[in-house]
Amino acid sequence: MSDTVSWNVHMSVREGQLNDASELMTEMVESTRGEAGTLGYEWFLGAGGTVCHLNERYADSDAAMVHLGTFGTKFVERFLECFEPTGLHVYGEPSDEVRAVLDNFGAVYLGTFGGFSR
Repeated sequence: MSDTVSWNVHMSVREGQLNDASELMTEMVESTRGEAGTLGYEWFLGAGGTVCHLNERYADSDAAMVHLGTFGTKFVERFLECFEPTGLHVYGEPSDEVRAVLDNFGAVYLGTFGGFSR
């Protein structure tokens, strides 16, 4: 079984916040790029600019906690000004520590059932 932890955040871009959201996304990508345990960090925007998804994948729960710590200290306030989270699906077997943070965002947990990752 893999130790990887990943999640998909669904969010709405708050009205009038698309430019600020774009600037914030760029800063968050650059910050996250420096986190050694981050395996994937990809943002997706719907054609109308109102729906956004963020896919994140970490080597393990420790790596996820590094990211969540940075997010909490540097970005969470601006993030919530720009985006309204509408869903959070977490994949794998995150630690209790990761769950405690993600529970604040209404996380739905899906444990490993089968398959493989390359």
